[in-house]
Amino acid sequence: MDKIIITPFSEIAHREQVIALWHAVFGYEAAHNRPALVIGKKVAAADGLFFVALAGAEVVGTVMAGYDGHRGWIYSVAVSPAHRRRGIGSQLVRFAERALADRGCMKLNLQIMEGNESVAAFYAALGFTVEQRVSMGKRLPENIPAA
Repeated sequence: MDKIIITPFSEIAHREQVIALWHAVFGYEAAHNRPALVIGKKVAAADGLFFVALAGAEVVGTVMAGYDGHRGWIYSVAVSPAHRRRGIGSQLVRFAERALADRGCMKLNLQIMEGNESVAAFYAALGFTVEQRVSMGKRLPENIPAA
């Protein structure tokens, strides 16, 4: 197996591979989750919190993080099915966690989609615990392209 390198996302080098990976792993259907749109918005944020795992030149995993000065968020953790069970997901989460800690972040949050609770054990092994919260969301249609 190639050595895994985690590096910041590059629009030129990684974009198309990340889009393909996210389609394979997440199968996004909602317009606001389209990989090309999400990537564009994250790149525009220019926060340096989007990372890829590389095996050679191949993108085999991703993680995005966010930090608002109060809490950090981990999202878009994806590992290519052909590269799972090798610790890549754990490396990605820990890498993002370190990047957030370096910015002064004191607490991390993440959400698991209903029906995908099987990944809870993965996050529990990394020190995350289930918190009693109700997650609410609201889409702003003026910023979502038509499907």
